[in-house]
Amino acid sequence: MRVVGGVLTGGASSRMGGAPKGLLVTPDGEPVVVRAVRVLREAGVTPVLVGRSDAYDVDADRVADAPDVRGPLAGLVALLERHDGPVVTVACDMPFFTAPLVRRLVEAPPARAVAARPGGVWQPFFARWDAANVRADARAYASAGGRSLFGLLERLGAAELPLSEVEAGLLVDWDAPGDVTRG
Repeated sequence: MRVVGGVLTGGASSRMGGAPKGLLVTPDGEPVVVRAVRVLREAGVTPVLVGRSDAYDVDADRVADAPDVRGPLAGLVALLERHDGPVVTVACDMPFFTAPLVRRLVEAPPARAVAARPGGVWQPFFARWDAANVRADARAYASAGGRSLFGLLERLGAAELPLSEVEAGLLVDWDAPGDVTRG
């Protein structure tokens, strides 16, 4: 079955001074969004840029955020409404996740949603969603004012993808300019 990987490109990048986070460069010299697309392909997942993606020169399909939904949920709802099978989500600012880790997520036991939960905190930007089985719940959650992917994972009774300490470290993200120096 075809698995789609949504690279959530986000919105205005206000914490980065308006510069798209996906253009930040990894220690290997590769823009993080380009790396995310490459790693998803290496894992056998079809990448799709989700959200504001006009700044990215990347060979991948694109899906705009659902216009009537706010926050990161807007991208997920749009992606779920466009695809029926398994959908993996990653953030465009995660410079270190690997193809083997994506494959572990894809191959996790069946569940409506599966996500990493390092330190007991859901990591919704590294998750797998059963699109056909969560689409209506995601839309209803958004219609009721829900915006949080954390809240949606809780609502769906998501399964946890167990991670080693090393694997959890691969899910670091760059949320502010100072984060680029860590990793």
